[in-house]
Amino acid sequence: MENIGMGKDLSEMTLEELWELFPIFLVAHDDRWKDSFKEIEETLTGLLSYPPVVRISHIGSTAIQGIWAKNIIDVMIEISQSADMKDIAQILEKNGFIVMSAETNRVSLNKGYTENGFADKVFHIHLRYTGDNDELYFRDYLNEHSDVAKEYETLKLRLWKQYEHNRDAYTDAKTDFISKWTAAARKEYGYRY
Repeated sequence: MENIGMGKDLSEMTLEELWELFPIFLVAHDDRWKDSFKEIEETLTGLLSYPPVVRISHIGSTAIQGIWAKNIIDVMIEISQSADMKDIAQILEKNGFIVMSAETNRVSLNKGYTENGFADKVFHIHLRYTGDNDELYFRDYLNEHSDVAKEYETLKLRLWKQYEHNRDAYTDAKTDFISKWTAAARKEYGYRY
């Protein structure tokens, strides 16, 4: 592979250059992901140690026992409805997190992306208002239904090479599966969160 982004700041790269530098990659489940989550949870708790934070949760495939996943820890930070999401995002930005997308009620940040590719530890932070947490239901359902988790793993492995350099298409191709089982989880669990 040619050195796509060499010498360029990440903010100067096109989406295609970013996808080339940061391809989809899956690895076998690693129990150390729990430890990485605990580390980032401690960091985030220290940075955001005031009442608007309702819950910090490990989400995504690294939070599902036994399945292959991208070696990226997904973390959901739920804040109270009265909190100012922009203020909290700014605190994270000042501490090395990069805003990837921002909507009215959601901000996505990351840490561990460099001009030379992935760092040793990579984190995706999903900043949300409390209750916007379907990922918790999906995570729990797959952890409690290993057959569905294996089905999800099979889907991800099939999509990996097909969309290795197109993260959006990879994510979109999983949407129907995730929606189906999140609905099943909400039906089974009611208002768990």
